[in-house]
Amino acid sequence: MKKKKPKIELRYYYMPAGSPILPLLGERWVQNYGTGIEDLHFHNFMEIGFCYYGEGILTLGEEKRKFTGRQFTVIPERFPHTTNSMGNTVCKWEYLFVDVEGFLQKNCESAVQAEKMLRRINSGALLMNEEEEPFIAECIIRIMDIMRREDEFYIQEASGLLMALLVRIARLNRTPEQEMLYEEQSRSMRIISDTLDYISDHYRENIKIEQLSANCHLSESHFRRIFSGCMHMSPVEYINLIRVRTACEKLKKTDRSATDIGTECGFASDSAFNRNFRKLMGMSPAEWRKKGENYEQMLLKFDIRTEEGW
Repeated sequence: MKKKKPKIELRYYYMPAGSPILPLLGERWVQNYGTGIEDLHFHNFMEIGFCYYGEGILTLGEEKRKFTGRQFTVIPERFPHTTNSMGNTVCKWEYLFVDVEGFLQKNCESAVQAEKMLRRINSGALLMNEEEEPFIAECIIRIMDIMRREDEFYIQEASGLLMALLVRIARLNRTPEQEMLYEEQSRSMRIISDTLDYISDHYRENIKIEQLSANCHLSESHFRRIFSGCMHMSPVEYINLIRVRTACEKLKKTDRSATDIGTECGFASDSAFNRNFRKLMGMSPAEWRKKGENYEQMLLKFDIRTEEGW
């Protein structure tokens, strides 16, 4: 008999018109959390929560962590989680749901910058004490108060704080690999910024280096030197990195075959896909897909049902 999948809920929210933030505030969120609820859930927007008092267990994917008062959470969209109070304990939480992708696309200087921040912000969930990151905690509380009062121009005021908050989260999630790929744009980096956008749009195709250098009005040798100096890798290595990263997203989010994904991501053969994937990730696509930290792949294990809101 086939083993029945555990259940998981998609709790779907609608963002208010003209606002990147949906606040869930007030006495409704003073409660005993999780009574009779064992299933995980995930949302279509990022969830930011602040616990004023109480204690319990927060499940983040396959990890269980104890929470107490004066802690905050930052949980990316589509990340499975649930909150359970300890015994009969009453907890006070308040929440902000944020359209991070839409907000960054609108407010960042370039698509490259928006993608850089989004990748960092979505790299994992946070549960932290207020004293560990007082700036983030203060931003969360101030945004909640602004959304609660709804004074004149409150959306603009909250949006300014939201950008500062997201910048801090992105910096907190910084990794050496991301720093290698996304250094602060120097003069040389700006020269080839259009090339990075072009690769992002055309990685599925057979990209020629001579074509990229011509687009920048540079000789091929000069283009290679500038590109390698800025990106710390050759143009071909960067193209393959974008293809592998995109393949990782598809491996996490779908159950399609690795062969089909490799072809769709621009690799000319299955062997080329496997060779480049192993070179960058240290394992085959099939092995990487099974790793527990690839949280979006976890969603495929569950019987997903959809609920509006909470």
